Amino acid sequence: MEPVGKTGGAIIGPFLKSSTGNSYLLVVTDYFSGGWQVLEGAREGQTQVDIPHNENTAYWCHPVDIHLTTRGLQGWPKFNFQVWHQDRHSRCELWGYGLCHIPTSPGFYQLECVTWRPLGTLQEEISRYFLGGGMQLCIPDTVYTGLDRYRFQTVAMGKVHLEISVVFRNFESFGVEY
Repeated sequence: MEPVGKTGGAIIGPFLKSSTGNSYLLVVTDYFSGGWQVLEGAREGQTQVDIPHNENTAYWCHPVDIHLTTRGLQGWPKFNFQVWHQDRHSRCELWGYGLCHIPTSPGFYQLECVTWRPLGTLQEEISRYFLGGGMQLCIPDTVYTGLDRYRFQTVAMGKVHLEISVVFRNFESFGVEY
């Protein structure tokens, strides 16, 4: 299987810090388990920093190209997104987490990945507003394993757009229908 495409951008929405000097970057990693292995391509990447001027959208256009092989269908691949905010003093803070499943049929897809961040107490949210920083996951694997994710209180942080073409090869010879 080979997902090929690009990250189009993100609608940061009402949570966008609109003052001059605020910028956003995206860190993309893929997650898979079971018999999946990377033949070619990078498992993770980071976009350039984009400074949205008078808009609520950051544009990245970061290429995605990874060639995977598998021995079984368990642990189907996913893209794990982290959106980071950088202020005018080059301080970075985690802006949101997102998870997007790679489609299980070949073709071209335009996907939207909803991002979120953990919600802190009132004191932590006031501190985050004035000083930056804020709540982060102690175990980032929780984003895609989902074991304890249902207990989180979260805040929506916008959407990441992904344009991707999924190509399958030799799946039919092993009896996989799509």
